[in-house]
Amino acid sequence: MEGVNKEYKESFGDAVLKTLCGFANTNGGEVIIGISDKGEVKGIKITNEDLERITGKIVGKLGIHPEITIENYKGKEVLKIRVQKSNVPISFNGRYYERVGNTTREMESEKLKEFFLKGVNWDSIVNESANFNEIDKETVRRFIRTAKNKGRLTIFDEDADIRTLFEHLKLSIDGKLTNGAIILFGKNPQKYFLNAVLRVARLKNEITIVGDRLIEGNLFQQVFEAEEAIKNFINVRYEIKELVRKEIWDYPLDAIREALINSLIHRDYFKWNVQTQIKIFDDYIWFFNIGGLPEGITLEQLKKPHPSVPRNPLIVHVFYLAGLIEEVGSGIGRIMESIKHAELPEPEFKEEMGGFSVYFRKDIYTEEHLRNLGLTERQIKAVFYVKEKGKITNKEYQELNGVSKPTATRELKEIEEKDIFEKVGITGKGTFYCLKGSQWAQRAQKGITMGSNERWTINYYCKDINPKIKELLEEIKKKHGIGFEIIQNTPWDEKKDKEIYEKYFKSRSRILKKRTGKSITELRSKRAGHYFVSIPGTIAIFRNDILEYWELAIDEGIKFLERFLEKGGL
Repeated sequence: MEGVNKEYKESFGDAVLKTLCGFANTNGGEVIIGISDKGEVKGIKITNEDLERITGKIVGKLGIHPEITIENYKGKEVLKIRVQKSNVPISFNGRYYERVGNTTREMESEKLKEFFLKGVNWDSIVNESANFNEIDKETVRRFIRTAKNKGRLTIFDEDADIRTLFEHLKLSIDGKLTNGAIILFGKNPQKYFLNAVLRVARLKNEITIVGDRLIEGNLFQQVFEAEEAIKNFINVRYEIKELVRKEIWDYPLDAIREALINSLIHRDYFKWNVQTQIKIFDDYIWFFNIGGLPEGITLEQLKKPHPSVPRNPLIVHVFYLAGLIEEVGSGIGRIMESIKHAELPEPEFKEEMGGFSVYFRKDIYTEEHLRNLGLTERQIKAVFYVKEKGKITNKEYQELNGVSKPTATRELKEIEEKDIFEKVGITGKGTFYCLKGSQWAQRAQKGITMGSNERWTINYYCKDINPKIKELLEEIKKKHGIGFEIIQNTPWDEKKDKEIYEKYFKSRSRILKKRTGKSITELRSKRAGHYFVSIPGTIAIFRNDILEYWELAIDEGIKFLERFLEKGGL
């Protein structure tokens, strides 16, 4: 079947060369000659001379070396021509093609420009018009002083020759300044890069601006001025502990500084017509820079340990030497840790509008937002109760709103379904609701029921792990905060099985027979298809290390876990 890296042709010609060009410029692929567009096998008659002619034409026209084979397909010979992805742009008759789905298209001018610039760093390009008289010496001196104090640049003193320093930092080539030198240390970088500026705005809503700062100058100046501008637009309160006054800002300054610096050093400066922007609203702050994530890095990977893949390596290295960042791809982790420590909602990271955005939210649970989500007055009151107290039980909801238990259960479930509350614990005493993603919820995911001395966990004893059971356990943990452990007895050891049986199961056999309808002998019966605890397995629910429920880890166990996942309890 034809696709992004496969195409059928009945015969060899320019259409094949155009397709191979598209494959080479995308992710590689193969053309199969002797099959129609509809997939009908026509076959092809080909001689050694034909093969030499085809190979010569591909090499001569495209400058790439294909892999060509003749294969028998459905009783007829077909010709397979495979090309790899090229490291350099490939053209056919002066035009550049790419694969989009199962079609070959000529590249648009903007895409072609990006294609040619791929692998070229903006900050390393020489600016033929600039000269050293345009470098701000004071910024250079401050940089050397800071880098020296950090122990990251010890071979230069403050009065070092700037030309020597810049050659060392690769900010100049043969005495000519690079773009990186100008944007980092220039007196007026905007002379060459008009929109290499930072706009910090304070807004009441999407259209009402109550404060606006356009910050120019080099990147060091932009960082320091922008941080002060942001601090002027957000609130600060003070706590005094043991005669020491502590400033507590709407958002932690460490996270602000990290997001601010990232937006400046990782933006795509090739896209000259877009400014870096920071917008501050009543309940959130938004950082935006043009240019998405580096190729090969996803948003999910961004939140985990990942390699540093800088778009502007010279700029990043200078900021590292100055002690303003680390070069190990840890900035996002530090932002998340700082926000978490401040007990604010987890920051959001998005690729949007051709760039990268970071959102810090002060509080997403405003009355207006909750009304827009369709919550009733009683439900809004419950959310504000949880914001103050940290959690709410079904009984507390009844008392808060003067409603019956069934009503409280239904209305709490509605809040949970809107992804505002998380239910922690199983049904009965010890179950409560907290804000989704809060510290209460995060701690509960380890099996700890906050607000009580109860710890609920699910143990899965088995010889061989059933993937479906493992998947259900992970979903239960994610949705309901019940931790789990898989105890695998491989190779099966009767002694180990007996120890588990004696320690946990034997003393609870009479109680659990009444509760589950299954006797301990059935769990150990050969007629049930297994023997002892771990063949094929037993699902056991514990409260504070006391066995409260058991089920066979066969079809019955899967159905039991599916019900558990749906109900959030036994």
